[in-house]
Amino acid sequence: MSRLTDAHVWADATAHETYIGRWSRKVSQEFLAWLAVPTDRRWLDVGCGPGPLSHAIVALAAPRAVLGLDRSEDFVSAARRQIADPRVRFVVADAQALPVENAAHDVVVAALVLNFLPEPQRAVSDMARATHPGGVVAAYVWDYAGEMQFMRYFWAAARALDPRVDALDAELTGQQVRVCKPEPLAGLFHTAGLHAGEVRAIDVSTHFRDFDDFWLPHVQGSPSLAPRYTQSLGAAQRTPQRERLRAALPYAPDGSIPLIARAWAVRGMR
Repeated sequence: MSRLTDAHVWADATAHETYIGRWSRKVSQEFLAWLAVPTDRRWLDVGCGPGPLSHAIVALAAPRAVLGLDRSEDFVSAARRQIADPRVRFVVADAQALPVENAAHDVVVAALVLNFLPEPQRAVSDMARATHPGGVVAAYVWDYAGEMQFMRYFWAAARALDPRVDALDAELTGQQVRVCKPEPLAGLFHTAGLHAGEVRAIDVSTHFRDFDDFWLPHVQGSPSLAPRYTQSLGAAQRTPQRERLRAALPYAPDGSIPLIARAWAVRGMR
């Protein structure tokens, strides 16, 4: 099972959307409202994925320009297809070695990416380098060990049936919680020399229409760990996992599944 805990290879934009992307867009809107950046600013979106935060910046922040960077060519291509705006440009690049000049941007943001990087401190320090003095640097990550409720329900059901999951979930938690709490996030920004660091929780509704809406993304190819675990199971194992999860989830009277997802957000000034 160790191969399942290898680094995520985010590539398939469609699978990403059905599993986690649809909730990422909701967080991006709350994040921008919290930042309250004035209009006509130059933005850098680090680890932009298929562009949910860049899209929100265009829609809500009236930017002068937006540059989105991601290592995945598939994600960059998806972002280009989805955002046709002359102010916006997307480039394939490494979040830990930003191909931009010093102080080139007014606002530098990273959405749901820092915990996936081998050296998140290097990335935050480079984000600070890319920011104009007095500019804003900000990021957010999922609260994997806490209020990412749909993930916690999944792993609780898996753990009840598969004794290997204790080690797998512990490894996942160790990898992803290292920066997915307020104190480590604030520490990354402080070490990068950023000022007035502030951390807050952003909670969004993850409302699933029915059980199929919850379950199907786990069998449709997402590179995230829970879908990869599900796809590694044979039919004889997958069916009990599905039915235990079906029985454990909370349902509204209409059969929908009302849960929340929490992200921890941090901001500072250069």
